[in-house]
Amino acid sequence: MNSDNLLDSNIEERLVAGVDEAGRGPLAGSVVAAAVILDPTRPIEGLTDSKKLSEKKRIILEQEIKQKALCWSIAEASQLEIDEINILHASMLAMQRAVLALDIKPQQVLVDGNREPDLAEYDVQAIVKGDLTEPCISAASILAKQYRDKQMLEMDVVYPQYQFAKHKGYPTKLHRELLIEHGASPIHRRSFRPVKEVL
Repeated sequence: MNSDNLLDSNIEERLVAGVDEAGRGPLAGSVVAAAVILDPTRPIEGLTDSKKLSEKKRIILEQEIKQKALCWSIAEASQLEIDEINILHASMLAMQRAVLALDIKPQQVLVDGNREPDLAEYDVQAIVKGDLTEPCISAASILAKQYRDKQMLEMDVVYPQYQFAKHKGYPTKLHRELLIEHGASPIHRRSFRPVKEVL
């Protein structure tokens, strides 16, 4: 290995991936996770927890993250997987898939929350409220939320009676009322109590 390759290898070893998920709370759809390795030479201003950003700001940051990040990926666990293994394990599975889908292998993985996905080959650290303190996790939270919101807009077209565009599958008063009126759709999570009650 020549010195140039060694330098490139050392740079890659220092890379950190941030990981976060979106969609643990909704009654319908998949849970989505994103993994992002930011480029330290191309900082992105305004990164924070996606839930604290307006939709307009998230759209702008989503494009900037995808353009400037060294690497990013998005993965999910389906509604069927959520019902089979529960939402916590499905969230961990989506995070694991997101990290494994990265084109670059990071030396460290920072995960939002207090639990770590099964990534035996990686140095993984869970950080409570990491989406507020770690830019790479903030970036992942934005990509995951944007991807999932777009999915729910697509599902709004397929199942207009549930008005997914308005609530994105979360258990709002409107969603619960429509669930009672129309019953469960194929994408509703059968293991969640409000859905169980209408089956």
